[in-house]
Amino acid sequence: MRIVVKIGSQVLSRPDGTLDITRMSALVDQVAELHKKGMQVILVSSGAVASGRSELQPSRKLDQVEQRQLYSAVGQAILINRYYDLFRDHGIVCGQVLTTKENFSDRRHYLNQKSCMEVMLENGVVPIINENDTVSVTELMFTDNDELSGLIASMMDAQLLIMLSNVDGIYQGDPASGAALIREIQPGQDISAYISKSKSSFGRGGMRSKYSIAAKVAEEGIAVVIANGRREGIITDLVSAAPKSPCTRFVAEKKSSAVKKWIAHSEGFAKGELHINEGCLAALSSSQARSLLPVGIDHIEGEFEKGDIVRIVSPDGSLLGVGKVCCDSESARRNLGKKGQKALVHYDYLYLES
Repeated sequence: MRIVVKIGSQVLSRPDGTLDITRMSALVDQVAELHKKGMQVILVSSGAVASGRSELQPSRKLDQVEQRQLYSAVGQAILINRYYDLFRDHGIVCGQVLTTKENFSDRRHYLNQKSCMEVMLENGVVPIINENDTVSVTELMFTDNDELSGLIASMMDAQLLIMLSNVDGIYQGDPASGAALIREIQPGQDISAYISKSKSSFGRGGMRSKYSIAAKVAEEGIAVVIANGRREGIITDLVSAAPKSPCTRFVAEKKSSAVKKWIAHSEGFAKGELHINEGCLAALSSSQARSLLPVGIDHIEGEFEKGDIVRIVSPDGSLLGVGKVCCDSESARRNLGKKGQKALVHYDYLYLES
């Protein structure tokens, strides 16, 4: 079994924002237990900024970008060394993979990352993934490590994604007011009305981000659990046959192809937009598999090359999905609205939002 475990900032940070070594050790103990049972575990771990904050007293007031770059530059070294020592106590080797959003935009770079982690897992190494905050710029950053964990789970064809935060899951309102925990979410079930827009104190994300990523990953055939990383034995419990811990579980749908999984998470890398007409919308909305033909496109925005990702926009201006184009924007414009042309986006490379 292959599992991705995302450990959020709130799980690894003390109230003052510094790294919680005791909690980190407890989580490593659980991962080590699963590893020794033959499971492959990939960690997507926050904590670099908290690690750096624990060590440094800046000489002047820093802006947010400077703080992130300084603390993460120092903190990444501290964090991976902490992990290395903790895993070594169990006779397990871990390795660090730092990535950026740009590395997921190109299929070749995407497959190179996947190959790196596959060979680590084959050799019994626990990959520890984090965004390279020292070089990421704001417009090209992941929304948070929730987004990164979803991309990694999809890339590595995991069977389960565990997203650990400081809450037990998604509630039907404010838990402080006695709202009930939503234990299970079925495919296609929309509970967005319950989701708070607030973000955590030290992380960049919130429950809305977790819900959005979890729903998409489950749609691709990977089960997802949102749970409280501060509960004792939470990871080992969640992968057991009969977990007892409170959590929100997203039931997985039928598995998607590897290429479709990549495309599903590629909206942020899109180079242009294909605005379709009503006839095309009706065809794509039917139960039959359909490719996107030039005759169904009303107009094109932006410039793109063959193989780029583009957004598919419905007649009312809403995002319908994303796809990988079979030709460049110049050729696409020449064939715009014409019948009898080859598909601009083949069904195998088309992902439509549910």
